[in-house]
Amino acid sequence: MNKIIAKRQLSENVFRIEVEAPLIARERKAGQFIILMVDEELGERIPLTIGDADPERGTITLIFQTVGATTTKLSRMEVGDSLAAVLGPLGRPTEIRGENGEKPGHVVCVGGGIGVAPMHPIAQALKAAGNKVTIIMGARNKGLFVMEDEMRAIAGDGLILMTDDGSSGRKGLVTEPLKELCEAGAVDEVIAIGPPIMMKFCALTTKPYGVKTVASLNTIMIDGTGMCGGCRVSVGGETKFVCVDGPEFDAHKVDWDLMMKRMGAFRPQEAAAKEHVCKAGIFN
Repeated sequence: MNKIIAKRQLSENVFRIEVEAPLIARERKAGQFIILMVDEELGERIPLTIGDADPERGTITLIFQTVGATTTKLSRMEVGDSLAAVLGPLGRPTEIRGENGEKPGHVVCVGGGIGVAPMHPIAQALKAAGNKVTIIMGARNKGLFVMEDEMRAIAGDGLILMTDDGSSGRKGLVTEPLKELCEAGAVDEVIAIGPPIMMKFCALTTKPYGVKTVASLNTIMIDGTGMCGGCRVSVGGETKFVCVDGPEFDAHKVDWDLMMKRMGAFRPQEAAAKEHVCKAGIFN
């Protein structure tokens, strides 16, 4: 059992929790994730990226948005409650520019919505490896930004905020400053994490400039070991499994339309499950 030792609500539907997981905290690397099960009664297993870790305290930080039955149940848990299971670290770590003999450069990190959370450890590692890091954060409005202070501590004046309504930073889409940076010819790599449609258009934006672009995918996932096949995606015409081959792939090679179609396959069942557990009083 993994105990929740801290909890904070970041916005209406976004929560941050710290969970006891000493082995994971010690071994995790930027870009990796865990799979958790809230309780044996609900039973569903969901993937969440590790937003941060403290090896000395033996804790990992998870930031999540309430969408379905499991994340809603997770949001109702309090400090002192325990999760039934936490499995990890899973997935391949991010290949950090400058760590394996490659010369550091200018890396642009694009985070959309809750995607900023998994971007945090990646941006930290890039900065530590000597890269110039520019961070573009996008949200519908200023109240939906998460980890703004943490990201500003990494990027300083290189933090660009974009909102749909103009309530913070610039009004517009994250692809606008991304295109401007690419046009200036000073970008060596782009890493994008967020809604699939955002990552797709980041890839379309950078492709004409030949800028290496990596996307971290968060698909349907069950076992996290490549056995179930639920997370399969097409990358460069080949079938890959996000849980073991990813979660990061060449964004220019991902079949985004097929991926988004597969991610919506179980939405009616997910909605029915959430309605069922709410009516059953499981969240009370």
